Amino acid sequence: MKRSICLSIAIFFMVCFFGPDIIALQTSESEELFFSSNQAYRQGHFQEAIDGYDQLIRSGHKDGNFYYNLGNAYFRLDQLGRAILNYERARLLMPGDADLNFNLSYARDKTLDDVSESQDLVSMTFFWLKDLSLGELLLCFAILNFLFWTAFLIRLFFKFEWTYYVSIISLILWIIAGTSFGLKWSQLNTDNRAVILEQEVNILAGPDMRDTVLFKLHAGTIVHYERSEDGWSLVSLPDKKRGWVKAGSVEPVITEANGSLALLKTGA
Repeated sequence: MKRSICLSIAIFFMVCFFGPDIIALQTSESEELFFSSNQAYRQGHFQEAIDGYDQLIRSGHKDGNFYYNLGNAYFRLDQLGRAILNYERARLLMPGDADLNFNLSYARDKTLDDVSESQDLVSMTFFWLKDLSLGELLLCFAILNFLFWTAFLIRLFFKFEWTYYVSIISLILWIIAGTSFGLKWSQLNTDNRAVILEQEVNILAGPDMRDTVLFKLHAGTIVHYERSEDGWSLVSLPDKKRGWVKAGSVEPVITEANGSLALLKTGA
């Protein structure tokens, strides 16, 4: 018992005194790896660049630029599925980035399957959601909340006419921002999109290689992931077509590894 207490105290003091140095060391190593990966990309060593970016992401550095660069490297190696997958993941973190959106659009134009997602009424009404991350919406909501309560408190003590209009306008914007934040949160929590990774895959009627081939899909096509069963994934298309594909041939955009980060990070 005493030994355990002493060990805990020792760890506590190590964290207090050496924690900042450890964090700085990790940051330095990450920056060095990011720089070397960029160098490898510029020199045409795309697989080396992929390994570097992937290492950064797996070590917990979920930055939109890492996914974006990873997508670029895969695109250079003609791995269209993995390129689009990482572009989509980058877009969760920095949806308003012009270069990213251009590259993603260009990559989508190269896909062979004509699959388009129809917009619902919410997406058309709150059209700005696609260009703002959850963190950016949260920041807007917080600023408007502060503005509203500041104007409201000032009006309690000083009956300035301008405080009335500021309160009303900030309240309306506060409600819009709060609704937008809630809708974005809901969209991300229900985002079941997945990307076909292989050049061509058979979509089967059941989770067995002997089942009937219903149709074929190609690399980069975005489908909706429903569930997995014995190494197979059930996927569907916007036109309600659905079938089974080998699990390794498709990968969800949001996974357990990047899900919480995608919901909370503000992006670049």
